[in-house]
Amino acid sequence: MTRISASPDTFPKYLLLNAERFRGRPSMRHKDYGIWQSWTWDEQLDEVRAFALGLKAIGLRRGDKVAIIGANRPRLYWSFASIQSLGAVPVPVYADSVAEEMAYVLDHAEVRFAVVEDQEQVDKLLSIAERIPSLTEIVYDEKRGLRDYDHTHLHAYEDLRAVGLKRLAEDAGAGKEWLAEVEQGRGSDLAIMLYTSGTTGRPKGVMLSNDNLVKSAINGNAFDNLGADESTIAYLPLAWVGDHLFSYAQCYTAGFCVSCPESPDTVDADRREIAPTYFFAPPRVFENMLTAIMVRMEDAGRFKRRLFDYFLKHARKVGEPLLNGERVGFLDRLLYAIGEFVIYGPLKNRIGLSRLRVGYTAGEAIGPELFSFYRSIGLNLKQLYGQTEATVYITAQPDGQIRPDTVGLPSPEVEIRIADNGEVLYRSPGVFIGYYKNEEATRSTKTADGWVHTGDAGFFDRDGHLKIIDRAKDVGRLASGALFAPKYIENALKFFPDVKEVVAFGDGRDFCAVFVNIDLQSVGSWAERNNIAYASYQELAGHPRVYEIIAAHVDETNRRLAREPLMAGSQIRRFLVLHKELDADDGELTRTQKVRRSFIAERYGELIEALYDGSAEKYVETEVTYEDGRKGKISATIRIVDAKIYEAPAETIREAAE
Repeated sequence: MTRISASPDTFPKYLLLNAERFRGRPSMRHKDYGIWQSWTWDEQLDEVRAFALGLKAIGLRRGDKVAIIGANRPRLYWSFASIQSLGAVPVPVYADSVAEEMAYVLDHAEVRFAVVEDQEQVDKLLSIAERIPSLTEIVYDEKRGLRDYDHTHLHAYEDLRAVGLKRLAEDAGAGKEWLAEVEQGRGSDLAIMLYTSGTTGRPKGVMLSNDNLVKSAINGNAFDNLGADESTIAYLPLAWVGDHLFSYAQCYTAGFCVSCPESPDTVDADRREIAPTYFFAPPRVFENMLTAIMVRMEDAGRFKRRLFDYFLKHARKVGEPLLNGERVGFLDRLLYAIGEFVIYGPLKNRIGLSRLRVGYTAGEAIGPELFSFYRSIGLNLKQLYGQTEATVYITAQPDGQIRPDTVGLPSPEVEIRIADNGEVLYRSPGVFIGYYKNEEATRSTKTADGWVHTGDAGFFDRDGHLKIIDRAKDVGRLASGALFAPKYIENALKFFPDVKEVVAFGDGRDFCAVFVNIDLQSVGSWAERNNIAYASYQELAGHPRVYEIIAAHVDETNRRLAREPLMAGSQIRRFLVLHKELDADDGELTRTQKVRRSFIAERYGELIEALYDGSAEKYVETEVTYEDGRKGKISATIRIVDAKIYEAPAETIREAAE
């Protein structure tokens, strides 16, 4: 084997290095049929090399684009390295994308090949093949259901792997040929194309180089002292930049092991078995975990509930100071240690984070109470602020400097400045090459000297920590002149386990009003305990007692907002509980579960106006998309409820004036 530099500039070169320095150590695990399978770094190298030669045998060439579609599984991750080793470019696509969304991305990216998980993804591609003239070959991992398909341009992963292994066995030069391809790779080469979620329009193809990914991963590893002994679980979409950095780039540069769950439905159980030391999740995942915890406690006996409440109250008092290394009295430490034994430890074990050393959340703002809850029970949860165009890292929170209201300091080698209009701009080694086939968008986002417009409004506090208010385009003013930051308001209300999603309105209007989606798991459990029958989400969402619960949460949110200097004037005056869950298939959310505000404003215009014209209820009909792609309509008469507004305390008014 050719000796590879100790400072490789591509991931196939890192794979060669890791096969030498970490030979025999596990690089990847996958739970299949209830059993964890494991591959070492040298075994992963064998897999990548064989599959790469198989791809080359069916025509993959340098510069080709290759779609990767499916759930988190080793063969799809190995496909990244196999494709990159030949100088081709992987283009991961969200596995839950409907055919229409997929067709646009694959055609725009001009993909020639696709590596997919199973029959479902093969069928999607075949249904839109005429709209993707560049697509010639499809490779699938799972054989089930595909035996009788026309295999002229359809290939099993195992068959291509066998082709590669045969070449290596019969041709002494095959291995050298592959190494020569790897050696041609450069840090400046295009490593991957990741498409944005398309919150405000068509998705854009973000081009990231090997240098972008390698340098960002190395800086991230150094920042948190991540090494080969870490363990993490890969469960987030392959098409999301966070998963590609945490489960691929950082794994290759540090040499730690990544575990793939058996299926998306078993992630929680599989995480308990793996107990990762390094874990990332968007706020929605932490919200869901807290909801599950609270639902279980509601079902527990009275003694357990009282014990839980008692020690949780103590954790809120001393948990974060202990985690930050601050001085805490002996008796408080002792009581916290008892709480660790009876409550905190079992709780962390239940959510699969008993060995967590470093945890991160990002993607959108996390509610301060939610953030503090996890830190109070001893989890080193931190926030980072990033974008696909930055190869994730813009800011991160150093240990000992963690606060719920900031996203930390500039990450290593990142420069940040605040524009005159309050927009955050950054420059770093992770700055993307540009948007694929969209020079106009590239020029409007990235300046000639490398500064990138984030589109987010923010400011630095006295300690140099960055605070993000909201998307710059979303921050506005009420008619009274009060600041209106919708995401801040939404996150304050989403802290409650009964609330899954919130959409706030108010820019240019007399007051703030919101749509609410209830959390079916939490509210459904409550309904079961209280003998309340319901036949659908719609029926439960419209129940009078559910409205009472949400009204109480809105009231508490307004009390909190009244104490916030900048937000006291943006309390929620009216709300409604939406008759359906916001859904990506209906275009209301992106595939990363972000609200498409402009689409919702257009789709539910009648409901928005009803919030502001004094109506007590409004009849609506809404088109929905079912899982099989069929369209239908649901109708409902939706109640609209007034909320109480609180006067801001005098000290809050003085602070706002300052």
